[in-house]
Amino acid sequence: FMLNDTQMKPTVFLLTGIPGQEAMNLWISILFFSMYVISMLGNSVILFIIKTDLTLHEPMYIFLSMLALTDLCLSISTMPTILGIFWFNSREISINACFVQLFFIHSLSFIESSVLLSMAFDRYVAICNPLRYASVLTTPRIVRMGLAFMVRGVGLIFPLPFLLKRFQYCRDNVLSHSYCLHQEVMKLACSDITVNSIYGLFVIVSTVGVDSLLILLSYMMILRAVLSIASREERFKALNTCVSHVCAVLLFYTPMIGLSMIHRFGGSSSPLVQILMGYVYLLVPPLMNPIVYSVKTKQIRARIARVFFRRQG
Repeated sequence: FMLNDTQMKPTVFLLTGIPGQEAMNLWISILFFSMYVISMLGNSVILFIIKTDLTLHEPMYIFLSMLALTDLCLSISTMPTILGIFWFNSREISINACFVQLFFIHSLSFIESSVLLSMAFDRYVAICNPLRYASVLTTPRIVRMGLAFMVRGVGLIFPLPFLLKRFQYCRDNVLSHSYCLHQEVMKLACSDITVNSIYGLFVIVSTVGVDSLLILLSYMMILRAVLSIASREERFKALNTCVSHVCAVLLFYTPMIGLSMIHRFGGSSSPLVQILMGYVYLLVPPLMNPIVYSVKTKQIRARIARVFFRRQG
């Protein structure tokens, strides 16, 4: 019985790269490594510029630095296992390491969702109530919001590793991604997963669900305020300040909601679609956010150009 019990509890999970594409592993690893380098470089540059330029110590840029920091941490939390598979075919991950990784991935994802909501609130106040902007978004209030995001993200995910740890894992211990997700690990348990399933759904609805609805509501109010502006040029100028944020919202929520739906309801969907959606969800937002904000935000673009050309000179 003791022997059976130890056999029922594997000490490792096996991660998966892109099945059927093993011959392409070198090229895929070069692509992913390039994406990581650009993500980390881009987000580090954004953080450096906002920290060193006193003119950028405004609410909008403080929120942007929170987004860059979250993206940086998200890249760091997934990089070792993803590159380990494609570089060294290192597929094994211990159960405890897997639980730690999924804790960071989910916590940081929900913190990013909160930051995107706060950025929508920033745009709403700036456009709908510009005279109160400075009094509403004070630095102490922004710091409190940042701490609240962290507490919410970490607090909601904190129970998950412990809920997973109590299970017996007697099924096939192969995960379908190159990193650990709660929905995936939960399905490998041979115990009753009802509590995990309900709690996981509650967490998704109370974070991503609520945040995305509030972002949508804020943009409906922004649109109503913008349409009441008489001058066409002013209308365009007001909407233009929202473009970067709208891109960041779509880049984050579309793959995240898609992946969550596939895991919960897409039993018949192609495994390749699920795997590729997983890579898009974790690799694309940290890669694209600094690029979008650098291209669309005049102050950051000018500061990057100034730093670059000064170094060239």
